[in-house]
Amino acid sequence: MISWRKHYKKGLIAIGLLLSTSASIYGQDGDPKNGEKLFKANCTACHALDKQVVGPALKGVVERLKSEQGLDTAWLHKWIKDNKALRASGDKYANEVFEKFNKTEMQVFPNLADKDIDDILAYTTNPPAPEPEKTAEAAPGTEATAAPANNTTSSIVIISLLAIAGLLVWILIKLRQLVKMGQSEDLAGLNESRVKSFSEIYEKYHYIGKGLLAVLAILATYGVWNWIMWIGVYKGYKPDQPIYFSHKIHAGENKIDCQLCHSSAKYGKVSEIPSMNVCMNCHRTISEYNGKYLEPGKDKAFYDGEIKKIYEHTGWDSEKQQYTGKTSPVEWTRIHNMPDFVYFNHSQHVVAGEQAIINSFNKKNPDNKIDVVCKACHGKIDTMNVVQMANDFTMGWCIECHRTTEIDMNNGYNKEYFKNLHEKLKKQYPQDGGKITVDAIGGLECGKCHY
Repeated sequence: MISWRKHYKKGLIAIGLLLSTSASIYGQDGDPKNGEKLFKANCTACHALDKQVVGPALKGVVERLKSEQGLDTAWLHKWIKDNKALRASGDKYANEVFEKFNKTEMQVFPNLADKDIDDILAYTTNPPAPEPEKTAEAAPGTEATAAPANNTTSSIVIISLLAIAGLLVWILIKLRQLVKMGQSEDLAGLNESRVKSFSEIYEKYHYIGKGLLAVLAILATYGVWNWIMWIGVYKGYKPDQPIYFSHKIHAGENKIDCQLCHSSAKYGKVSEIPSMNVCMNCHRTISEYNGKYLEPGKDKAFYDGEIKKIYEHTGWDSEKQQYTGKTSPVEWTRIHNMPDFVYFNHSQHVVAGEQAIINSFNKKNPDNKIDVVCKACHGKIDTMNVVQMANDFTMGWCIECHRTTEIDMNNGYNKEYFKNLHEKLKKQYPQDGGKITVDAIGGLECGKCHY
């Protein structure tokens, strides 16, 4: 009897161990909701649940690893925490995975606790269903409020129609009176007293005529002059591009720095159009749009289609995660383009004049302040879905900026190398309280901007 009880207890212990091992193997002992957060924070740069990105699809990875390789979660713990050490130990499957995915070394995560990894694996095994979005309920009394508005609109329409009808009746009455007048002797006498030719009119009113001609000549001259002066000014110009690119999503929603893409704006004369390789730095792993913001009239499928255009031009196969070698140029439409006789250096403004330009702009526009120097000329680019010219970019516009932008004479470079010049300028411009603007140091000289 005692022997049977011992075997019974051992059997229960064995079954318990088997169940706990099975739960661990299939990733059920973790918290999927917490795993989702950890997955998005640590894994989404290289992995997705349902498709290969840089690394393999991870949905059902625990079960797949058990059935195909006979490996349990302990192996996954080692791989995630330090796959480099696991490969160095000679682990066969670890090295096979490394070779299969183009020898792309996975980031190590020694900071993840065992519980965190179990949560991530639980998420890959049973990802929680996305919570349905709450639709905004109609506010109480909305329908009741809408009804008076409709009644008011109807009343306005009726009153307008009655007014038009009254005006038509009045015109008909006047026309009838004119017809009657034409049939009377009074009209015949009036016709005899009227001027018969244009020459008689001119002779009688020639001073007024000459004055009107002079006014018309002045207006025509002004119109021609105004038309000539605005040739090449395209404020508000926003052409469609071959690949739709929303600055609001990239610079606004995702807070990407302007100079990450337009790197030469800080160190070069020209702020170049980024190459497609710059786009692929991110979009190699971002093959679909999962952001919350959607421009009116556009859906997720639209943005996903634009990302595919990037792949087509760069020759990227998102399924195989490799380049095909078949590339094609993107014919972007240029928006900002200075005339050939104008010299403008981006780096001079972005580096040397950065803080001065920001301070000057914010002083003149206290209700529309900027935090990046680019916005002074290009407008609030982080709010634009389609980029447009935000300013005139005329010579007068530039001169006005040079006349009002105060130079920072207290920065280390200016203070050290132009000390004597500062004293001279303070004496030369005492009316400004010692303030020195760009025009005071040659900002209005022709040779500064024209070859």
